[in-house]
Amino acid sequence: MYAIIDLETTGGQPTQDRITEVAIFIHDGEKVVDQFDTLLNPGRPIPTFISQLTGITNDMVRDAPKFHEVARKIVEMTEGCVFVAHNVRFDYSFLKKEFADLGYNYSRKTLCTVRLSRSLMPGQPSYSLGKLCHNIGIPLEGRHRAAGDAAATAILFDRLLKITQQDEVLTDSSISTADTLAAVDAVAPAGRKPAAAKQPSPRRVTAVQEAIKTALLPPNITPQQVAALPQEAGVYYFHNLQGEVIYVGKSINIYKRIQQHFAVDYKSRKSLDFKNSISEITWELTGSELVALLYESHEIKRLKPLYNRAQRRSVFPAGIFLRTDENGYKHLYYGKADDHAESHPLIALGNQFKAKGFLFHKVAKFNLCQKLCDLYKTPGSCFDYQVHRCKGACLGLEPPAEYNQRVEEAIESFTYEHGSFTIVGPGRRADEKTVVVVENGRYLGFGYVDETFSARKLKDFTEVITRYNDNKDVQQIIRGYLRTKHKDKVKVFK
Repeated sequence: MYAIIDLETTGGQPTQDRITEVAIFIHDGEKVVDQFDTLLNPGRPIPTFISQLTGITNDMVRDAPKFHEVARKIVEMTEGCVFVAHNVRFDYSFLKKEFADLGYNYSRKTLCTVRLSRSLMPGQPSYSLGKLCHNIGIPLEGRHRAAGDAAATAILFDRLLKITQQDEVLTDSSISTADTLAAVDAVAPAGRKPAAAKQPSPRRVTAVQEAIKTALLPPNITPQQVAALPQEAGVYYFHNLQGEVIYVGKSINIYKRIQQHFAVDYKSRKSLDFKNSISEITWELTGSELVALLYESHEIKRLKPLYNRAQRRSVFPAGIFLRTDENGYKHLYYGKADDHAESHPLIALGNQFKAKGFLFHKVAKFNLCQKLCDLYKTPGSCFDYQVHRCKGACLGLEPPAEYNQRVEEAIESFTYEHGSFTIVGPGRRADEKTVVVVENGRYLGFGYVDETFSARKLKDFTEVITRYNDNKDVQQIIRGYLRTKHKDKVKVFK
């Protein structure tokens, strides 16, 4: 049994918006045998642009039932049914959210008629419900109303089942208006008990079961594409129909990570658009988990994909620097990175505002002097000394050695334990190794070498790598990785 469902809502985000109309058509595998539709009072105003799209106004839903009043009907009617919809994740996510708000876990197997249509009717110029119905001759009355869209989806679903039964892929010319009108006539009156379904053909079972199994995949991604993904470490790319990279990710097992991507219930219009935009998956194996992390960060900065939010910044013009004054006190201070070409920042940051805030945090955490960190301009003591939080380094009262020890502790909290070192990890093949190089606290890049490669000097390593930019993100990646229980070899150079 199949429950073909369409919803109208106050917007595109299940976490924020509510349902204004629901329509359910029960299909027994041969025909529609039951139906139900109703307006719903969403408990909030319907935006004007939504009313213009659907024709559903606040006046129309004012006296309509609330969702909780029809929840039992929906549960009972869809019990034991596969949840079918055109772009099923949207409708299914909204119903799950409404039921979750009532403390009920609504769960059904799902089937997407977008995906099934792409499989059984390839070559259509568009698979949106309106355009698809127009192209194959399915009448669609009451567009953007739940009952009209659900009725059209029911006819489409019936047609798709007949395609599987006839063991053929129909073209536009093979679908007649008479056929679709006959399917409309097959809709039974509300309340009619479901008729006994005929035994589906093996072909039908295969096609429909495959569609149910793959309902979570993006409409343009096939199970074969997913099956071909490597179960190895690397960076992967999601492309849209135009071939543009819209997302970059990384994993120690690309296949499993992408499976996790597609198993998620997307709860916003943007996330649904993201999933529906994925048309191709490519990847780059790295062998090493650390190199996958570093290369992902580089690629996000280079490509700036639409759906990557973190690590997009590619320029870090500010930073934290270190100097020692004539009295032996070490000064941490912030400034523009390009103003200090003779010395590299200890850490690069996005702008001076962030750098100043970063330094204030370290001053408070490690009990440093605001004056010696250029955060309090005064000829006398800093403010913290006046409130007994500074030990008097600003007045020369605290010995430089004691103060400098805390400065070093602060530096260690955001820099590497060693100034120059390499990290050697697994390669993309058994006879290969990866090499990551850090020199004088700066990340230089990574490369691949033969397993027989050996080196005594840091220069030997720097000659075999590809250079990449150093920045706050890669510094955090390397520091974080070194804190894990990794099995890579770290070689320190003095």
